[in-house]
Amino acid sequence: MTPSMGLLGKRRFLPLFATQFLGAFNDNLFKQAMILFATYSIYSDPKKEAAFNAIATGLFILPFFLLSALSGQLADSYDKARIVRTVKTAEMGIMLVGAAGLILASVPLMLTAVLAMGVHSTFFGPIKYAILPQHLHEDEVLGGTGLVEAGTYIAILGGTILAGLIDAKLTAIMVLAVAGVGWWTAREIPAAPPPGERPAIDHHVVRASVRLVSATLHIPRLFLAILSISFFWMIGSVLIVQFPPLVKNIFTADQQVASLFLAIFSVGVAIGSVLINRLLAGRVSARYAPASVIAMGGFVLLMANAARTWAPSTDGTYFTLAEFVRHPGAPLVSVALLGVAVTGGMFVVPLYAFLTTTVEKDHTARTVAANNIVNSGAMVIGAVMAIGMASLGVTVINTLASVAVLCVGAAALSWRLHRACGAHC
Repeated sequence: MTPSMGLLGKRRFLPLFATQFLGAFNDNLFKQAMILFATYSIYSDPKKEAAFNAIATGLFILPFFLLSALSGQLADSYDKARIVRTVKTAEMGIMLVGAAGLILASVPLMLTAVLAMGVHSTFFGPIKYAILPQHLHEDEVLGGTGLVEAGTYIAILGGTILAGLIDAKLTAIMVLAVAGVGWWTAREIPAAPPPGERPAIDHHVVRASVRLVSATLHIPRLFLAILSISFFWMIGSVLIVQFPPLVKNIFTADQQVASLFLAIFSVGVAIGSVLINRLLAGRVSARYAPASVIAMGGFVLLMANAARTWAPSTDGTYFTLAEFVRHPGAPLVSVALLGVAVTGGMFVVPLYAFLTTTVEKDHTARTVAANNIVNSGAMVIGAVMAIGMASLGVTVINTLASVAVLCVGAAALSWRLHRACGAHC
């Protein structure tokens, strides 16, 4: 088996990895800058802050729900590398709108850019996984998937940290520059023409979505894998919506601490992505998934308990990053958050690799697209749950505690997947 890190020296992997890395960095630099601006400069009501974050999340997710079927069909019908280049060209225009929103402090322009970024990610998403079995050897797919996931979350880390350190004008310049570099790396991705016959494309998005999901979910193992991944993203949706209000209103800390939270989360998922590949020695298996997500639920409860016992600021000001780090409760909060992320990465990476190696290569993009449709629905449910609980007066701490219940559901599904696969999974 080729060592995973060795793939970074190969043209059949590195340009795709770099393109995905830069896209994830840019997405999160912009989104985090926008969310911090809204949370700390526009709103002063925890309910409104949670609602705004949920709306932004919902706008980003909506295209996945509506357009994933079309994107999967296109990716299985045309050269995937060519589609990536088209998508990356569009990213430069999207970031131009987003940059204008940041400079003009225009919430409508920023939200328009978020929606367009969702469209961009919808068409790129199936390709970044479906192209791996086409360019990599069978024993490299899990390692490649883990590197893509790890790189994605390291990019999220970079974008998240930078968003809390630079002003809106510099952010606007950065997102335009990074989009340009991503366009260049995309041009280096080797050709990936459809391996089979080109299927007819159904442009009716609703009908195509229903058909795609129905055709995929009737396969028991795919059904269990997709539902398990969807539970993970539902959990993630609730957590991400809660992070800025949690930092501001419970930990009484400033926006740099909010960036730190997302940074720790990103590093943790990257660690988990690499660690699970080492544990499984490159073999695609759901063996560790149930234990991983149960541990994730335990760390969520630990974080909720840390929040419940936190001593907030008493002088009406926010803790700075330095003050937060010196707070006696900070180590427990950090360990809990890192644990949530590491175990989450260990849970989800093998399931993505399973999706791309279980089906024929000319169906991988459509399988990933079907997964994205179901995942987006689960994320919307998670965001709606977060909004609903906030409107009913459920505290952020109790909302965190409720996430542990979702982890139990994910564990049950992944255990059924492991049992269904037997010795092969």
